[in-house]
Amino acid sequence: QIKECADEPVGKGFLVSCLVDHRGNITEYQCHQYITKMTAIIFSDYRLICGFMDDCKADINLLKCGSIRPGEKDAHSQGEVVACLEKGLVKEAEETDPRIQVSDQCKKAILRVAELSSDDFHLDRHLYFACRDDRERFCENTQAGEGRVYKCLFNHKFEESMSEKCRDALTTRQKLIAQDYKVSYSLAKSCKSDLKKYRCNVENLPRSREARLSYLLMCLESAVHRGRQVSSECQGEMLDYRRMLMEDFSLSPEIILSCRGEIEHHCSGLHRKGRTLHCLMKVVRGEKGNVGLNCQQALQTLIQETDPGADYRIDRALNEACESVIQTACKHIRSGDPMILSCLMEHLYTEKMVEDCEHRLLELQYFISRDWKLVTVLYRKCQGDASRLCHTHGWNETSELMPPGAVFSCLYRHAYRTEEQGRRLSRECRAEVQRILHQRAMDVKLDPALQDKCMIDLGKWCSEKTETGQELECLQDHLDDLESDCRDIVGNLTELESEDIQIEALLMRACEPIIQTFCHEVADNQIDSGDLMECLIQNKHQKEMNEKCAIGVTHFQLVQMKDFRFSYKFKMACKEDVLKLCPNIKKKVDVVICLSTTVRNDTLQDAKEHRVSLKCRKQLRVEELEMTEDIRLEPELYEACKSDIKNYCQNVPYGNAQIIECLKEIKKQLSTRCHQKVFKLQETEMMDPELDYTLMRVCKQMIKRFCPEADSKNMLQCLKQNKNSEVMDPKCKQMITKRQITQNTDYRLNPVLRKACKADIPKFCQNILNRAKDDTELEGQVISCLKLKYADQRLSPDCEDQIRVIIQESALDYRLDPQLQMHCSEEISNLCAEEAAAQEQTGQVEECLKVNLLKIKTEMCKKEVLNMLKESKADIFVDPVLHTACALDIKHHCAAIPPGRGRQMSCLMEALEDKRVRLQPECKKRLNDRIEMWSYAAKVAPAEGFSDLAMQVMTSPSKNYILSVITVGICVLFLIGLMCGRITKRVTRELKDR
Repeated sequence: QIKECADEPVGKGFLVSCLVDHRGNITEYQCHQYITKMTAIIFSDYRLICGFMDDCKADINLLKCGSIRPGEKDAHSQGEVVACLEKGLVKEAEETDPRIQVSDQCKKAILRVAELSSDDFHLDRHLYFACRDDRERFCENTQAGEGRVYKCLFNHKFEESMSEKCRDALTTRQKLIAQDYKVSYSLAKSCKSDLKKYRCNVENLPRSREARLSYLLMCLESAVHRGRQVSSECQGEMLDYRRMLMEDFSLSPEIILSCRGEIEHHCSGLHRKGRTLHCLMKVVRGEKGNVGLNCQQALQTLIQETDPGADYRIDRALNEACESVIQTACKHIRSGDPMILSCLMEHLYTEKMVEDCEHRLLELQYFISRDWKLVTVLYRKCQGDASRLCHTHGWNETSELMPPGAVFSCLYRHAYRTEEQGRRLSRECRAEVQRILHQRAMDVKLDPALQDKCMIDLGKWCSEKTETGQELECLQDHLDDLESDCRDIVGNLTELESEDIQIEALLMRACEPIIQTFCHEVADNQIDSGDLMECLIQNKHQKEMNEKCAIGVTHFQLVQMKDFRFSYKFKMACKEDVLKLCPNIKKKVDVVICLSTTVRNDTLQDAKEHRVSLKCRKQLRVEELEMTEDIRLEPELYEACKSDIKNYCQNVPYGNAQIIECLKEIKKQLSTRCHQKVFKLQETEMMDPELDYTLMRVCKQMIKRFCPEADSKNMLQCLKQNKNSEVMDPKCKQMITKRQITQNTDYRLNPVLRKACKADIPKFCQNILNRAKDDTELEGQVISCLKLKYADQRLSPDCEDQIRVIIQESALDYRLDPQLQMHCSEEISNLCAEEAAAQEQTGQVEECLKVNLLKIKTEMCKKEVLNMLKESKADIFVDPVLHTACALDIKHHCAAIPPGRGRQMSCLMEALEDKRVRLQPECKKRLNDRIEMWSYAAKVAPAEGFSDLAMQVMTSPSKNYILSVITVGICVLFLIGLMCGRITKRVTRELKDR
């Protein structure tokens, strides 16, 4: 029946040996019983094993295995000879240059004996006697046969109560299984058909390779990963032996050969339950020292052989460390599912994660991240894309030319390609790649290319940045200082973050409340495209915002300033415009300035067609507005004012433009360079008030109420016009006043005035412009000059209208007149302190100075007050106290007279002189006070020339009287001339013609 034994010669023992080899196929009961008894007898004495003595006699002597226990006569000692040979065989595999080598014939014989004894542990005499007590203790109910007792003992190998003798014997047998899978009865039997089906034992391969457990596992795992059907019994056996290899590093000769020094130096005494392997992984991660390249490669190979990414339970150390986390955070995923590892990564650095699990997980992920095939779900979803785009090989084939992590890097580059850029990943592959990228971005060590290229820079710049996520932030902060290879990789990753900010997993966790409240719509989008970060920036100062999220968002904004490519939406909207108009410019702030300048020039020149595209102009506006929120987003301004910030604004937060506002308020105390930069910033903001972050923030609701249709450039003008409305928010009103004070310090900060008076300023105030430097402020001198010309009624109509508004506003609030405030500060504090302290300024300070004109000692202050009096002659509207007192009288007596050029003032003066007209007592009193002030002003400040005298007459309230007197005088002179013209002696014509 057994064809293999039919041709064996009879009488030499070969037939019995063959029947022992094939005893599993014997169907005759009595024959089977006989052969079983013969097997037990044969395996009790190696000399009875057919051919064994012939094959191994020399090796027994060489290894000194033939005289075990020479002083004792033990019937079972012969079994230990085989055990001695087995130990010699496995020891040889663990040495680089073995001193004693077992012959090939004896090797085959030893492995054959081990294979024949694989179904019944009684046949391995040494192991049987070493483990008798342990078998009773751990495997009492396990029936002998089919390798069941071996498996039971293997499972309890690292139990505390397991005897060392038994543990050593079990380890030796496991090492034999690692050399030849057939030494495991259950594995050989369960996987026999699958091995044949998937050609995992083809004849053209060297025997030593095809028999190795690692080769079998790799071959069958490849079939499983390709979606082929492998029997559940075989997969169960594979799982057991993969777990076995992960539990005990000594079963892998390559680990012992390559990592002996590292184990002795870093990981001695950690043999059990996979601790040594995890210790070595920790060393490789760089947390405990350095490790050799060969050791690292051996560990990588072992991880590929055991494939713990497919089932976390293979890694016993990880399983035990993470059990509590899995039961709480990942209980919805069935045990053994590859998504458990992904779930653990999702909860890395969260409250549910425990420290021991975190360490074991990162140690394993370090190796998984270096071989994309070890991520089961990724391989399943992306193997087609990887083959098509990244030129990958089969699951169990590796290319020495392809660096670690190269395939995943290739996949995530294609994951973020647009349709215009060509070949993209399938939808399910793209989603998986993004998910893994989000998880791994938390630790630079999980990005092989980044760690390899940036090792030097990490040591140089980031050695103290040991907290989670700090290393990448540190590299981004020092981007300009990095080596070129490292800078390129960090730049590319940052560019990906700008498109998909969820790569910043720690930031996303910190910002979860804000995302749920304000950004849930964009967060739910499958494709981010920079919308989520834009939403976070816009809501950075909401009260729901927490400190961690705000810091993270600001950091990303600061990183974006280093390269315009780091702002995805800006890059996509403006990349063509940048190439055309701003080539060779890299920094975002420089690109924004370049494009903004182009847009402004095109607008000022009324160009028919803008050089910057519409979509770029829109996004450019967003970038400009974002940059105004934090001074650090404007590097030139920040660098110029660093020392001033430290001196004057040290405790002021950077956000909400608070530092910028602080610098504006102490502008006079700033260093020259900072002052100049702040002035330039104010000039830009006044030309485009929407860039004034503080004004827009404080007056947000008032803009909606009063200026919903207003153009952004006219926003401040609109707010000024509605400043005194009853429903105006007090904080907004205060901010508008601040901006008015700023505008009045220099005509260049008032674009409307500058445009209206562009001809008047050089005509009347050229001497002031000549004295001034380009970068210095004029402290209101030009506006004061124009005010005087307004009083003289010499300005153009447009300019006159603007100056009238300024005079009216400053007449109500002395702070809006910088020259008055500068020259009369002492007098205001001494004479008008109560009026100056009033919460609402209504012109009382100016009135106080006018009333106390005689008490003013400072010439410059006196001159400013006299100028105010002079201005009030020109128009009653610029004298709010008088205008309020005489409002009824103007309505009754001067309603038909248009305001301006002193007309209504003249009307009131005539009414005052007319005894038939009865003015209001308060109006009459104020007018008399003004007359006294004007007469004093005339004495103190006489006309400086004929033109000034003529102007004083024309603007005088007694203009008609003065002109009448002058006219009468001229007429009298004319009449006298007529009457006295012939009194002189007459001369004849002849005398004239002589």
